[in-house]
Amino acid sequence: MIYIFDFDGTLVDSMEIWANLHAKQLTDAGIPVPENYTQIITPLGNIRAAALNISMGVPGTVEEYLDKLNRILLDAYSFRIPLKPHVEETLRAMRNAGHHLHVLTASPHEFLDPCLRNRGVWDLFENVWSIDDFGYPKSETIIYQLTAQQLGVNVEDCIFVDDNLTAISTAKAAGMQTVGIYDKSSDSDKEKMQATADRYVFDFAEI
Repeated sequence: MIYIFDFDGTLVDSMEIWANLHAKQLTDAGIPVPENYTQIITPLGNIRAAALNISMGVPGTVEEYLDKLNRILLDAYSFRIPLKPHVEETLRAMRNAGHHLHVLTASPHEFLDPCLRNRGVWDLFENVWSIDDFGYPKSETIIYQLTAQQLGVNVEDCIFVDDNLTAISTAKAAGMQTVGIYDKSSDSDKEKMQATADRYVFDFAEI
């Protein structure tokens, strides 16, 4: 089977740090944080999240915004953000069983790559993709179609695993099989995820 995994909130326990840093830019500027802010920005990646915050009134350019956050995030992803429970052993068992494992995430390679390498799971994946490699967010069906094209398979042959409702909904609309996975950052969407995804699991070992 061909599995495509999200990164933040699916493989690593990073959503609170990542989302809180973006939310802090709003509060520091005196701007109220929107309801379901984490769910809104998760499929966007850092560049689009920065642009969204600036459009809401955070001062500065996208480049200045990202430079400030990137210094903090690089340290966090490289050294402090852990794998979620049962991720490594489950991935190794899946790989040993002959499954094909890939990553598709909104996170940029500068955070993604050192995190997977330093947590010892980089070599378990055949491809590690950021949305930057495709030029589309995970909220657009084309990115899932392009991913399948890169693999040389039909989109319906891929199983996409994510903790975000928007990403799961969009991947399913694109034709992929979907597995929703619980993360505390998306707790408010749990019931919608259960109704939308082909399967829903609370622990990575259930995959």
